[in-house]
Amino acid sequence: MNIDFHTHIKISKKSSFSPKYCQEMVTEAKAVGLDAFALTEHFNTSNFLEVYDYLDSQFPYQEDYYSVEGLKIFPGMEVDVKEIGHILLISKRESIIEMFHHLKPHLEENKFIPFSDLMNLTESFEVIKIGGHPFRPDTPLTQHEPDQLKRLDALDLNGKDLHSLGIEVNQENVFRFAEELGLPVVGGSDTHQYLQYGSVVNTFDVPCSTISELKNAIENKQYAIAISPDLHLRVKSASLTKKLMKELLATQNIVC
Repeated sequence: MNIDFHTHIKISKKSSFSPKYCQEMVTEAKAVGLDAFALTEHFNTSNFLEVYDYLDSQFPYQEDYYSVEGLKIFPGMEVDVKEIGHILLISKRESIIEMFHHLKPHLEENKFIPFSDLMNLTESFEVIKIGGHPFRPDTPLTQHEPDQLKRLDALDLNGKDLHSLGIEVNQENVFRFAEELGLPVVGGSDTHQYLQYGSVVNTFDVPCSTISELKNAIENKQYAIAISPDLHLRVKSASLTKKLMKELLATQNIVC
């Protein structure tokens, strides 16, 4: 099973949700060979719940994923913490929605939830907790206490960072940091635009349909991470396309 653990279905936080754009993302994810992805939209994106309202109205939800034309979409969100850093939470639909409601008082930058409080919140749910892009200069995780970081389930080998920081350098830093913490590493494209799909992919030994199965496979490292030989082209093309799309939306007086 090929899965991407860090994806977005909107072009930006401020943009409106587009069912057509969502469909394009699904089509292209399948075209590059993905069987599944975790939908980790930003928790403070505009109208966060609209995405799940749409998925609920259009596609069956079975076990712990939405079945979208043969693609498994596992619910999730990306949460900013007070001390700086992004944490990916992947869980059951009802758990993601409930955690989102708990986080509503923390949507603004000056009110982000402390890291330890977020970890405490997740203890009430079955959830996969991934430290997002731990070496990104503006949102690193290296400043957090090791005992807190060890409460995560994995670190994110991030497609954007592999491009911007260098594949060998970023890969070495993430795996070294993960080893120090005793954590696995999983790959995520961090795509907002479908050309970025496939830049980094996790291939699991067995198909997974529940959060428990995914978490167990990660803990036991029953998967391999593949970095695309054309990662730089994928990420750069997606970044340029995203920029042009945002400029086009702005000229049409559409919030982006």
